[in-house]
Amino acid sequence: MEALLYRPLENRAVRCELCAHRCKILPGQRGLCQVRENRDGQLVSLVYGRLIAQHVDPIEKKPLFHLLPDSRAYSIATVGCNFSCRFCQNADIAQMPSDHQGAIVGRPVTPEAVVADARAKACASIAYTYTEPTVFFEFALDVARQAHTAGLRNIFVTNGYMSAKALDMLLPVLDAANVDLKSFSKAFYRDVCGARLAPVKDTLIRMKKGGMLVEVTTLLIPGLNDSPEELQAIADFLVNDLGPETPWHISRFHPTYRMMDRTATPVKTLAMARDIGMAAGLRYVYMGNVPGSGGENTLCPDCGNIVINRFQYRSRTNLIDGNHCAYCNQVIDGIF
Repeated sequence: MEALLYRPLENRAVRCELCAHRCKILPGQRGLCQVRENRDGQLVSLVYGRLIAQHVDPIEKKPLFHLLPDSRAYSIATVGCNFSCRFCQNADIAQMPSDHQGAIVGRPVTPEAVVADARAKACASIAYTYTEPTVFFEFALDVARQAHTAGLRNIFVTNGYMSAKALDMLLPVLDAANVDLKSFSKAFYRDVCGARLAPVKDTLIRMKKGGMLVEVTTLLIPGLNDSPEELQAIADFLVNDLGPETPWHISRFHPTYRMMDRTATPVKTLAMARDIGMAAGLRYVYMGNVPGSGGENTLCPDCGNIVINRFQYRSRTNLIDGNHCAYCNQVIDGIF
């Protein structure tokens, strides 16, 4: 399928305008994501309707904690990503084209079939997730439009590197996003992810101004992005630029992909990050990948009681009138 966001250059080259890389792609070549190819001056998506993953997940797995707790999210992905994170959690599919000579695999499916299956399986939302939904933008947009018509919510789980043009097209049909804010260091984004920090911050601000429910995840990697100073900078950005109601998920790293030399994140580091976030003024800070710690419960920001109890991707709410704390009637931010 022809890509939606690009412009022609001299000698049949094209400039992709889908994400902040803005790749210049010569005829016969692909962009950094490896799933968009210049075919004689026309940029095409190689992954439209070719799903590598299609599952029903608890919405808590995304993670999204403030959108319809205990509901089901119909989750889809194609291969490909526009980042090259050395700690990629889904490298087998996200990095497949880059690691396997440009391989593009996936089961053919239509937007209509995705929406119909999501409804048949009693899902409340469709999540574009696992890899990077920006790189299958055209398919995600078609599915999202039909999903909204069918009464389903749409969720992006993303690195936040899409262009302003892409986000503007998505905003009318996107309800929520969990955005990875991987670090607050320009060097980390450049050396570890092959990207830049500034576009991610811009996307987060644009999403919030556009009325989306935004949650943020930071995977803490020992010695790379877990200093108190960096965590303070992230927390301050979230409070001042996105708002204190923004949920922050602090996740535990486990050695994987090209970062097997690092140890798992100490739980005390996660606890420190949580304390920093709460002290900065964030109302909802969560500790991820630490089962049984209680770090994934939602506490009322006023009285401190548990209003949403979570364990193994299941939630039990203690809310009244939709989104009020049952103990003190404080409004809990989110869509419940």
